[in-house]
Amino acid sequence: MDVNKLHEILSLCEKGNPFNEKVTLVGAIKTIDADTVNLAISQGLKVVAENKAQEFRDKADKIIGAEHHFIGHLQSNKIKYVVGKVSLIHSVDSISLAEDIDAFAKKKGIIQNVLAEINIGGELSKSGFNPANAIESVNALSKLENIKVVGLMAMLPKSDDETLIASLVKQMRSLFDTLKGDGFPFTYLSVGMSADYKIAIQNGSNMIRVGSEIFGKRNYEVKTDGNV
Repeated sequence: MDVNKLHEILSLCEKGNPFNEKVTLVGAIKTIDADTVNLAISQGLKVVAENKAQEFRDKADKIIGAEHHFIGHLQSNKIKYVVGKVSLIHSVDSISLAEDIDAFAKKKGIIQNVLAEINIGGELSKSGFNPANAIESVNALSKLENIKVVGLMAMLPKSDDETLIASLVKQMRSLFDTLKGDGFPFTYLSVGMSADYKIAIQNGSNMIRVGSEIFGKRNYEVKTDGNV
């Protein structure tokens, strides 16, 4: 783990974005062992997130002192591991998944905070709502009683074209501001990962999901505390 890089990113987040919003750093901890995650928490990381429901199930209790989010693709049959146990699910990418989360949350008697995932790059390999239908989709999500849509999330395309990346973040910010202006209780615009978080912040993101920049390249051959 790169402690200096963690402090550097936390400092950048504290300075905020052009909208005078502090930026929340979410540590993406897929395949990272609990001891390493706890070290990052001791160095100032306040929010961590898993990509896989089983890994969250198996590792969460060993991580002390941080808020937990879920950022990966969530299958309906894995909802039970996550709903009511994380503060925020970033990756609600369909009405059907939202309905399943809502139904499970209703059984538990809770309200689950979520973000609507927007496929801002129009990539066939990525899930998420079509930007052209985003307002309609968020309206549909907002009718579900046991979830609360508190913002938007996007995964940006892998590209060296910084102008393209900046443009897509600006589109997400415009959509975020439009929906917030329409009265939705939006707080979070979760855009930006290790490769593009600086551009994301510069163009209006207020939440970034960073893993390898802090924890180094992941070794997928090694089993962690979780089932990966």
